Amino acid sequence: MGVEPENTLRSFARAEQEGLDLVELDLHLSKDGALVVMHDAEVDRTTDGSGAIAALTLAELRALDAGQGERVPVFEEALDTITGPLQAEIKDVAAARSLAEVLNRRGLVERVEVISFHDEALAETARLVPGVRTCLVASHFGADVVERATAVGAMGLVLNIRRITLETVELARKAGLRVTAWTVNTREKLALARALGLDGVTTDYPEILREVRRARGSEA
Repeated sequence: MGVEPENTLRSFARAEQEGLDLVELDLHLSKDGALVVMHDAEVDRTTDGSGAIAALTLAELRALDAGQGERVPVFEEALDTITGPLQAEIKDVAAARSLAEVLNRRGLVERVEVISFHDEALAETARLVPGVRTCLVASHFGADVVERATAVGAMGLVLNIRRITLETVELARKAGLRVTAWTVNTREKLALARALGLDGVTTDYPEILREVRRARGSEA
């Protein structure tokens, strides 16, 4: 979140306070197999540490400052902080099985939507968690992104706003797929998302939500 340290419990609480429709978070596995919440594969950008998450134990990760005194959270802490729906992005394939275990154990198939750049991670999650909703994430893509999504049973696409075309949106619609865009942090990108008729956007800033609500109010 652009106004709080990203992927921290503090940022999740702020997102819910701002009334966002759902919270998106990112998942990796630590060296000792803990499902931790962080965007990058390395800790360098968002903490005072350095190195790959996969090379650090949970205890080592917990000792880092993730911004304003926040710790690197584990997934189940995030689940206990976020009261509404959330979107969990699998950043590496190895995390799919660990995520599936938590979803099944806690009965979260209705609350948590799973997204990933990795087709195989979505396919594995769908196999392990019957009925789970999944979306394929893509940055550089062609028309085949629709076929990829349908092949793994995804319900939607989460695409880079800078590369979405109307053709891709129309192909996705014909296949019955929902289309959302990332990352929409400006009015210009929000206007583009509206022009394309997208189902939703991912943003780092609550102001974008307020802009959407103002527009809805003027259309009523």
